[in-house]
Amino acid sequence: MSLVTLGVADLRRARRFYENGLGWKPGFASEEVVFYETGGPIIALWNRRDLAADAQIEDDEATFGGIALAHNVRSRSDVDAVLAEAESAGAAILKSAEETAWGGYSGYFADLDGHLWEVAWNPAWRIAENGAVRLT
Repeated sequence: MSLVTLGVADLRRARRFYENGLGWKPGFASEEVVFYETGGPIIALWNRRDLAADAQIEDDEATFGGIALAHNVRSRSDVDAVLAEAESAGAAILKSAEETAWGGYSGYFADLDGHLWEVAWNPAWRIAENGAVRLT
């Protein structure tokens, strides 16, 4: 796991909490998303409705908890391979891999308990030998 995306109701409010309240420093921020390096997985804040729409699922609060875990990989072909592995293990493919608006390639699956996972290749991120992700 390299990224946890928290779907938030109000990005500005959430940023104030994490930055002013907890002292976190953004590694990347825009009007739509913010990423924080934590020494482990990257934590992202993104609009909850946009997160659900990106995964092509309903945001009904009964089946979607507003959180997506992510596994970032080193190449586009790795995205397809991981999604195929997940599907053979019994995962439901929610969104087949496709080009993204941010220049990468990603898809989503739900594990056997319905937890949302994104598998993504982001050409701007570095992945260390141990799998740690760096924003720059």
